[in-house]
Amino acid sequence: MKRHILIVEDEAHLAEALAHNLQFEGYLTTVAHDGEEGLRLAQTMSFDLIILDIMMPKLDGLEVCRRLRSTGNRVPILFLTAKSSDADRLLGLKVGADDYVAKPFLLEELILRIQGIFRRQDWYQRPLDEQEVYRFGDNEINFRTFQATAHGRTITLTEKECMLMKLLVERQNQVVSREEILERVWGYRFSTSSRTIDNFIVRLRRYFEENPKRPRHIHSVRGVGYRFTPEPPGE
Repeated sequence: MKRHILIVEDEAHLAEALAHNLQFEGYLTTVAHDGEEGLRLAQTMSFDLIILDIMMPKLDGLEVCRRLRSTGNRVPILFLTAKSSDADRLLGLKVGADDYVAKPFLLEELILRIQGIFRRQDWYQRPLDEQEVYRFGDNEINFRTFQATAHGRTITLTEKECMLMKLLVERQNQVVSREEILERVWGYRFSTSSRTIDNFIVRLRRYFEENPKRPRHIHSVRGVGYRFTPEPPGE
């Protein structure tokens, strides 16, 4: 079945060119020319990916993304925008985007980014094992529903939090480099984005560690990356 991509872009010529080229690559496309129309379509139709401009009339792309994520819509979102600073990129990721391409861009790069999003999505959807819920210590995570229980509390994880935990769990007792985390979870190798990993690790420790300052499960390996230990030695 062909994947369906929603293009939300107020520059008509660019939107039409994108739609034409993506159709040539084998995707189905739908086009919206402002944020309000894009939000309505995203809420009433099913898409596999949204390409979302940030600076648009009626409703900007950041707000469209915020509203979709606030209602639990987890469709992958790729921001396409003239803003290209590291701060803008990190803001886009913070509100829930999966990737970020700055204008002007090469069509080949955009296609590779789209393929990367679908590749990460396919990887995440592969089950860890036959069990739907993964348990460690006093914690459990349902990677399908994004729900977790930690020390008696129920937590709704973000998609990136779940993807990061899934990667660490898959490689349990092994060191996972920061570079691999950036590529597998975010699709990036930008050095500045590595701070994003630190912030996510801090949040995961707050969720799942009894004492986040002395973690038993999610360990830092200085200068390399992180290691997940489901059962600390001696237990």
